[in-house]
Amino acid sequence: MRIVETLEALRELVGTEVAVSDWVTVDQTRIDQFAQATGDHQWIHVDRQRASNGPFGTTIAHGYLTLSLLPVFFATAIEMRGVRMAVNYGLNRVRFTAPVPVDSELRASFTLKKVDDIADDGVQMTWEAVIERKGSERPVCIAETISRRYG
Repeated sequence: MRIVETLEALRELVGTEVAVSDWVTVDQTRIDQFAQATGDHQWIHVDRQRASNGPFGTTIAHGYLTLSLLPVFFATAIEMRGVRMAVNYGLNRVRFTAPVPVDSELRASFTLKKVDDIADDGVQMTWEAVIERKGSERPVCIAETISRRYG
């Protein structure tokens, strides 16, 4: 867990890998719940029998499920003190570079690319998040994500 005491201290971290999250297991229950929440019930995610004969030999997580874990990863990687409010602002680029088979363990590394001042004593941060799967040499997702923090 990397602790950042102030928003101003962020500027010193630009261009560096700031932190790496804890591992999170993506089990079938999580996949099924995501399918229910989004209405995406494609067989490759939720039909274990059919997926066992599919291209990956098992069910795989939705790409957007993997992406939606960014706040979980961030919360276990970086604690930002002196922040009264935080919001996601968007994404610049996302690539799903490898599948996430059921029961995979994932974690993310966060590199701070940019910090800009914004109104109301805030900063806008651009992060590169690389999500990796335990046991795989290739990342499963690479995303440039933007968030705002207000002191």
